[in-house]
Amino acid sequence: MRTTGGGTAPKNTLAKSLLRQSHGQVDFGLRRFRLGTGQARQRLEDSARAFLEGVNAVVENPGVEATVDSIERFEPQWRGFAYEGAGMGCALLDLVTLSRGRRSAALLEGVGNSYPHLVHTGMGWAHARLRLRPWWGLPVGDPLLRWLGWDGFGFHQGFFRSDAVIGACRLERGLSAGHRAVRDQGLGRALWFHECADPDGVARRVAHFPVHRRADLWSGVGLAATYAGGAGSAELERLAGSAGRYAADLAQGSVFACAARWACGIGVEHTEQAATALTGVSAAEAAGWAELALAALGDEPHSVQHYERWRAEIRALWSRHHRAKRSESRGAPRSDEEKALR
Repeated sequence: MRTTGGGTAPKNTLAKSLLRQSHGQVDFGLRRFRLGTGQARQRLEDSARAFLEGVNAVVENPGVEATVDSIERFEPQWRGFAYEGAGMGCALLDLVTLSRGRRSAALLEGVGNSYPHLVHTGMGWAHARLRLRPWWGLPVGDPLLRWLGWDGFGFHQGFFRSDAVIGACRLERGLSAGHRAVRDQGLGRALWFHECADPDGVARRVAHFPVHRRADLWSGVGLAATYAGGAGSAELERLAGSAGRYAADLAQGSVFACAARWACGIGVEHTEQAATALTGVSAAEAAGWAELALAALGDEPHSVQHYERWRAEIRALWSRHHRAKRSESRGAPRSDEEKALR
């Protein structure tokens, strides 16, 4: 997954020992996740280990530049996960040293700028690990993408507190509807890992949650299935069919994943497969939908209302494309709007 090499360890060996992450914590057997057959478990565990190696790269190296040098030795397909971990590591150090985001800002201003979705998500992990709410103590980052911190928060809760958060469907107290929506998108990503990329298992888990939470969960499932992978073409088609009335939400998550992959310029086969199955278009076109939807928000989007409108605009783009495809299959003439989407 990566080559060896590193940098000088921090002088504070106590901090290093406290913050360094063990690979054992993402073993699906130890976590009592579904143990799927074939490639799924290996791929998902490898992505989680790459994340932890990103955290450790921050802990073990003297600065952000050395951290980046270490992560760039990863195989390209794993770098996004490692930068997500680096986002967590930088945020952890910023929070415990009260540096107001100095390391996180440096990561985002450097190579991390090519992985903005992942770094912001990782910053949310750090808050969850310290039992804080995202954004506390870190006045840095993109005003809109900072909402992905709540996605990382939700993934962490689902992955490490699965009995309560997945089994009992518990929510943290005091969340607004906006916070809960993004947090549940992250929880949906965790469901993909929890069920080891099994479409039927994922569908049963989502159906266990209250109806008003299912759309956000399906969004997260689509994101994880497309970015992390683990399912073949037949399984992805089954996943798309299982989403039912939430197909647009599943597609929206897939579009987010394509945008994250496209931002760094590293394409992978399973992302292309998932984009085709879940959105009906190529990964490049799906990533373009994210940009079109973002442009529709106007100047300087920053609020959770902007974030939710972004997601809604992507769903609308998918719905119009889907209607156009159905009309074409029936031989009906396309409207001008439908032609514009082609």
